[in-house]
Amino acid sequence: MFREHAHAPLRIRPFRLAAIGLALLAGFSVGTPAALGTPPSDTSFTIPVNSAEGIAAGPGMTFYVGELNSGDIYRGDIGTETARLFIDAPAGRQAVGMKVDLAHQLLFVAGGTTGQAYVYNTLTGGNVAAFQLTSGPAFINDVALTNDGAWFTNSAAAELYFVPVSPQGQLGTVRTLHLSGPAADTSSSFNLNGILASPNGKTLIVDHTGLGTLYTVDPITGASARILVNGDPNTLLTSPDGLVLQGHTMWVMENFANRVTRLALSADLSTATIEASDASPLFQSPSTAALIGNTLAVVNSQFGTGAGTPFEIVLSDARR
Repeated sequence: MFREHAHAPLRIRPFRLAAIGLALLAGFSVGTPAALGTPPSDTSFTIPVNSAEGIAAGPGMTFYVGELNSGDIYRGDIGTETARLFIDAPAGRQAVGMKVDLAHQLLFVAGGTTGQAYVYNTLTGGNVAAFQLTSGPAFINDVALTNDGAWFTNSAAAELYFVPVSPQGQLGTVRTLHLSGPAADTSSSFNLNGILASPNGKTLIVDHTGLGTLYTVDPITGASARILVNGDPNTLLTSPDGLVLQGHTMWVMENFANRVTRLALSADLSTATIEASDASPLFQSPSTAALIGNTLAVVNSQFGTGAGTPFEIVLSDARR
């Protein structure tokens, strides 16, 4: 899949998504590698949705993928390369980034412009909770899990939101974390997007779509610091979106570059070194991904390319 890199709505109206895509595409600097050809191991299969953005790994070979405009959730299997409707979401919901809490059988879903987050039971598909994270400007974009709960990003505000989860799986009261430092920049059309928790769970990692940058965030104080790609402040990512982490290896979905880039994080999280890049022609604005075994399952969002269908998931070997 990856080739080595040589150098250091409410239903959303389709025209609104296209406008977001064009606005983002116009504002990015390109600092990552050029397209590197066709990785022969990449394959794809279609999913029966009318819009796509988020994906989460379930138990075994299963995954959950969201229909962005309706909030419906589909459950699939990368082994059989199939997916079918699992949750028929109530009217007015959206489904952006998502993560599965395997220990408590909970699916956390970011709710986009609704300002909400949703929690579903992964065994029954039942609705567990809906949280109004904010009543202000909102595009609740992605979610990361720690041992203590779920963190959500807002691409329209310099805030993160935390939903506590007890050891017994009980959900607590939402807490808002106001950010300071460079990650608090909201000058772009889309700002904070993907989010992860560090391997020890004591630091959050976020990307900024508009600026093409990565940051660490202190989950207690909200203070942020830049993660320098290749140790160079002038090296930028192109429209970074979803993030995947395994140990100190991180994959970044660069949606409008049609590329997935693999980076190695330093122990202190101050730098991230580009190791490889997959610029497969199968990608159509890859938005999020889930690591299932050794397979990276990537969602083609088709942002900025019109309302083309069918939507697809691209499967790549994460070991390359």
